Amino acid sequence: MGATFEELAASETPMGLLTLRRRLEPSLGIDVFEVKLGDEYLMSSLFTAAELELARLALAEVTHPELDVVVGGLGLGYTAMAALEDPRVRTLAVVEALREVIDWHEDGLLPDAVGLASDLRTRLVHGDFFALASADAGFDPAPPRQRYHAILVDIDHSPRHLLDERHTGFYTVDGLRALTRHLHPGGVFALWSDDPPDDAFLTDLAQVFASAEAHVITFPNHYTRGESTNTVYVAS
Repeated sequence: MGATFEELAASETPMGLLTLRRRLEPSLGIDVFEVKLGDEYLMSSLFTAAELELARLALAEVTHPELDVVVGGLGLGYTAMAALEDPRVRTLAVVEALREVIDWHEDGLLPDAVGLASDLRTRLVHGDFFALASADAGFDPAPPRQRYHAILVDIDHSPRHLLDERHTGFYTVDGLRALTRHLHPGGVFALWSDDPPDDAFLTDLAQVFASAEAHVITFPNHYTRGESTNTVYVAS
């Protein structure tokens, strides 16, 4: 632990001011890393249970002995790091719209994600995940048109609470069908959400995938002295 508070990086982006900061959480005696976009909190290293489960639940559904995986949204790196824990993962493409977030990882600013950027299985792809999901060429230009065994997404707050309204089409039946072009047969799509399970979104998933389930992830919240929940959708 160092100073009580430190702003590690700040950049103006097309979506607003993006900041990465480290602060001492006195009640726990630990350093906490937080990301803000303008005045809105995007993520915190205090609450990562669902980000980890996003990777673990999805990859547990895949039976292939070697896996090629896409993560949409790099953030603090917890989902990508959890994916790399699976020894079957041979390639991991992490698609991030903000170059600044990739820089944080390449510059080693995040202790819990040390080794992610340098792992030989990993490619950090600067691009718009949603645009790439609807494109024929796919997520990674090297090689193009590659298919994947799992596509994991943690970008918007939920299918209804979006960071950018241009993402809306992805969460429709047509958008989900376009995504399946990039999956191997038997592949898995998984999505993190900050909201409770959405029956309408599950219905849309069921029109595209053979199976779809919403997992409620419960974790302690020391601020409320109770528990909080996120949702992980898994469709295969």
